[in-house]
Amino acid sequence: MPRAKRAADVPTDRLDEMLVRLKLSGIRDQLDNLLDEAARSNLSTRETLMMLCEREIARKDHRRIDMALKLAHFPAVKELAGFDFEAQPSIDPKQIRDLAASRWIANGENVLLLGPPGVGKTHLAIALGREAIMAGYSVQFTTAMALVAGLAKAHAEKRLDEKLLALSKAKLLIVDELGYLPLEPDAAHHFFQLVSRRYETGAMLITSNRSVAEWGTVFADPVVATAILDRLLHHSHVLTIRGDSYRLRAKRRSGLIKAPPAANGAPVGSPPSTKPPAIINRHHEPEGGGRSS
Repeated sequence: MPRAKRAADVPTDRLDEMLVRLKLSGIRDQLDNLLDEAARSNLSTRETLMMLCEREIARKDHRRIDMALKLAHFPAVKELAGFDFEAQPSIDPKQIRDLAASRWIANGENVLLLGPPGVGKTHLAIALGREAIMAGYSVQFTTAMALVAGLAKAHAEKRLDEKLLALSKAKLLIVDELGYLPLEPDAAHHFFQLVSRRYETGAMLITSNRSVAEWGTVFADPVVATAILDRLLHHSHVLTIRGDSYRLRAKRRSGLIKAPPAANGAPVGSPPSTKPPAIINRHHEPEGGGRSS
């Protein structure tokens, strides 16, 4: 029986050709260094093969993530590690960590991040989008105004269906800053068509400075707003952030703007007044008053 050829006997160009055909560029580009590393570590044939596969997978994951981040069009690099949860106590870190696991994306569910400007909604949206990419999901980021402008342009060019199809491909679509400006009726109808296309098949993450009760004003049509919310809220996670703006807080620290007045009318952080508070007669509502059942 003829003796099998050793690996060193295989022509380099032939080996390169096979690695290229198998799309193992990570192994091909580092083969000599990887084999030297295996020899220094006295790895067995099986262990060497495992190491080669691990390096190839790591290379492919790195390239996939890098490409996915570019295709997502995030406006900035924001990560959960950089979010100041202590500054926004209304946010439950555990709930955010659960969302970062991306199970809601696999299930085609939605996330609504609601709150005033500057409380970190966009930061969380980008960070959760990056976590989704790390987990293997495709992500697309857009602002609400850019989205409706693109839909209006596609409608005018008679290619709205094509645009809606393109916006339905990503497993997660992030729509930032919905509600800062009211939408025209046509824009509201286009947005409804997009939500309907993605319903139960593709996840959406929407940030807004308006509560859902105000979305009738945002979409200039309560009927359309109700139809949109009916689909978005069916499988959803709604997080309402209450707190001070990061940007305004930084300006207050630098002295560029004054702190808001406290309950006694003095700026926050000023010494307490020695003047006794005025007594006001007021009928107290029973406990639980104002809450809807």
